[in-house]
Parts: sequence; structure tokens; C-alpha cells
Amino acid sequence: MHAAAGFELIIAMFLVIVALHHVARRLSLPPAAALIVGGGAVAFIPGLPAVAIDPELVLVLFLPPLLMDGAWFTAIAPFRRHMAGILSLAVGAVFFTTAVVAVVAKLLLPALPWAACVALGAILSPPDAVSARAVLQRVRLPRRLSTLLEGESLLNDAAGLVLFRFAVAAVVTGAFSLGAATGTFFLLVAGGIAVGAAIGGLWVLLLRRLNDDTLMIAATLLVCWSAYIAGELLHVSGVIAVVTAGLTCGWFQHVVFSASVRIRALAFWQVLVFLLEAAVFTLIGLSLRGLLDRVGDPARIVDTMAVPVLVIVAAVVVARFVWIFAADAVVAILHRTGVTAARPLGGRAALVMSWAGMRGVVTLAVALSLPETMPERDLMLVTAFAVILVTVLIQGTSLGWVIRRACPAEDPSALPPLDLHAAEHAMFRAQLAAVERDAYDDRGTLIHPQLLRRYTVRATAGEAFDGTPEERTDAIARHFDVIIAAVAAGRAELVRLHRAGQIDDETLHDLEHDLDLEELGAVAAKG
Repeated sequence: MHAAAGFELIIAMFLVIVALHHVARRLSLPPAAALIVGGGAVAFIPGLPAVAIDPELVLVLFLPPLLMDGAWFTAIAPFRRHMAGILSLAVGAVFFTTAVVAVVAKLLLPALPWAACVALGAILSPPDAVSARAVLQRVRLPRRLSTLLEGESLLNDAAGLVLFRFAVAAVVTGAFSLGAATGTFFLLVAGGIAVGAAIGGLWVLLLRRLNDDTLMIAATLLVCWSAYIAGELLHVSGVIAVVTAGLTCGWFQHVVFSASVRIRALAFWQVLVFLLEAAVFTLIGLSLRGLLDRVGDPARIVDTMAVPVLVIVAAVVVARFVWIFAADAVVAILHRTGVTAARPLGGRAALVMSWAGMRGVVTLAVALSLPETMPERDLMLVTAFAVILVTVLIQGTSLGWVIRRACPAEDPSALPPLDLHAAEHAMFRAQLAAVERDAYDDRGTLIHPQLLRRYTVRATAGEAFDGTPEERTDAIARHFDVIIAAVAAGRAELVRLHRAGQIDDETLHDLEHDLDLEELGAVAAKG
């Protein structure tokens, strides 16, 4: 295929994506499911070339920005508070599911080496960050559950990828050391944290010196790929590096971004993430044709692979239920005996968590990266694709219904001390204090009565100024200088409340967005 034809095919794919998203919204269907089904249907259109996915390119192209987006908006305080639960899911559940799948695969296929069984488990065990985001955006969960699922989706890919690489190496070399693997795992994680923190810190220093909105947005966009590539080049976890950099940038963006940069960057980033997420699910559907071409006659799948594939898919789903309910039972016992203050999720919340285990692009990309010499490679590819289809099309589609039926209760301890109304009043008080300082001239004469009575619209404020055009321009400029100072005071108060743990990230983002719009209007009016 010529490069121009490939580009035309990409543009056509994005047009199909827009159409499928529109249809999904009109029919109240999950877009992820519509994109996978639509991509699968498009793949079999006569005359279209088969889509061959380069697994390494998929990981480096799609994974970093989508992880960065999740980490950027992650609430750090709840993330830190629920770290034990997040690690239980991101590491414990991944290892447990890998072990369950490995045992089931060995029972079904006794000739398959243990290392290959572990590799299959590592492919299927980590729920996908992209799939989780796509589904969670359409449902409303209690804060604790959202934090646990978002945190799991950010960290579990690292555990799954490390397990996979160890297992494949064991298949190729025939040697494996548990002690060496454990030490290497912690080294990869620690190295990824160090690399991500360093790149996030460099980003903060750089943005404090850049005075151009476009350059700041471009530098922010490049952080995710820089962290991932740097981590991989230094042989540490690129996934952890991206997550750490994203958490760092998300924490400091409130103080290094101007209002115009934040508004423009958010709009740009939302479109980019939408296209990348949609492309991921469409590529999963398009890859179906290539999978069938490789395996051969579909009857072969039904005759020789159907039973082991279905049993392994069931094992993946059941293993998550077992781990979450067992872990919650342990937490309940420890809580009742006074060993820990952490409260158990409860049966309803545990049911929702267990059902929210969608797999996606990471599972597909890792499966496609299996070496040609891997025993039962075709079976592993078919199983990976089946797990993606079942979890996204069935679990992802029905998750909203499960949440509505289960009605998991909000944990009162997860709520911040101040709600949106109280935080808004604190912000208004800080703004009023800033206006009062600048509302009078040196002689004590009130020069900004409109601001003291609350802000007025630009036209009304402009009509209140008299004098020559030069005097009126100067007075308007001073008027809006006070507004800008009030906005700065309000933003500083919001950041102070957030850093003190008085408000959550959602409240911070909502009120900060209002202040950004107010500041942009004042700057534009000032000229």
C-alpha cells in the first residue's frame, strides 16, 4: 500500500469513527462497543486491505497519551488514601488472575509449557485503561469506587507487561528465577517513578520560563511520549514513568498554566484523546480480519479452540470476582478486629468492581507481540480477542445496568470537608478581599463601586466611565486589573483549599474553569 493510500485509509477510518459515535449516542449504546463492532464490519468490506497492527507501535503511540490523560485528572489525595486497595487490584488481582489462567490453561492443554501458560495469563490479566475510561465516562460511581478503578487502570498495565516479559523470556531461554524476577519488578517500578518524576519536574521548570501559549501546550503534549520512551530506553517501566509524570503535571498545572493555556490545552487534549480512544477500539475491530486470515478456516476455531477459549474467558471473569470478594472479606475481618481503619466495600460495591474488568488494546497488542515460536500462539491470539469482545461488549455494555441495580452507597469518609457551594463562597470571600484592597484610590475615594456591588457585564461597566477617550481607556484598564487580581486571589484560595484537603479535584476543576473564563473575558475587555 502506498503512503498516500494509507493516509486516505486513516482519514476514512476517522470519518467512520465520527459516524459510529453519532449512531451510538442516538441509540444510547456504549461507543466502545459500537466502534469494535463497526470496525469488525468495515474490515470485511471487499477491496479493503487487511489491517496489520504493529504491537510496539500501538503501545508507544496510544498508551502514553491515554495514560497521561487519566493520570492528569487523577485526584492525588484519594489516590494516596486508597493506595492499598489500588495496589490490591493493580498488582494482586493481576498476579492472581495470571495464576488462575495459567492453571486452567495447563489443565486444558497439558502439553503447553508452564511459562507459556503464565504468558497467556499475563496477556489477559490486566484490565485496560482505555476500556475503563470509555465505560466509566458514561456511568456515575461513588468516589471510592471511581478512585479504585481509575488507579487500577493506571498501574496494572505495568504489572501485566512485566509478568509477560518474564514469561516469554522463560519460554525462550527455558530458565526462570522467582527471586531475580521479584527484584527486577521492584527495580522497574522504582526506576519508572524516578524517570516520571524527573520529566514532570523538568516540565514544571520549562513552563515557568515559556511565555507562549502554543509552546506550552506543545511541551505538555510531548511529556507523555517523552516519559514513556525515556523509561523504556533506561529499561524501567515506561507505563509507571508516564503515570508519575502525569500525576506531577496534573498537580502543578493549577499554578503554572495561565487561564488561556488551560482553556486551549483542555479543548485540544479532549479532541486528541477522543480520536485516540476511538481509533483504539476501531483497530481492535479491524484486526479481526487479520486474525481470521492467520488462523485460517473459522471452522477450525469452533472445532478445536472453542472449548478452551470459552473456559479461559470464564476463568478470567471469575478470577476477578474471587479476588475482589476475598480481599473485601479480609478487609472486613481486619476492620472488625480493629487492625485497620479501612472499611470494606460491601457486597454491592464489590459486585460492581468485579464486573468492571474490561480488556482492550494492551491485551491485543501484547498478544500480537508473541514470538512466532511461542507454543499455541494462534490459540492465545484467539483467546485474547475473545476476552476483549466479551468484556467490552458484554461487561462494558451492561455495567451501567449493574450499577443501577446494585446501587453502591457513597462512602461518607470519601467526601471532602467542603462541598461545591461552600468552596464557592470561600472563593468569593477571597475575591472580595482582593477587590476591597484595590477599589479605593490613594485618597480613599471609592473608584470601583461596580466591583464592590459584584461584577457587572463589560458593556455596563464600560458605560459607567466618563472623561476623555484616553481617561476612559485607562479607567477601564484599571477596572479590569482589579477583576484580574480578584480572579488570581480566588484561584489562590482554591489551590490552598485543595492542598489543605478541604475540597476535591472535581470541585477545584469546576470552579477553576469558571475563573479561567472570567479572566479571559477581563483580559479581552482590557485590550
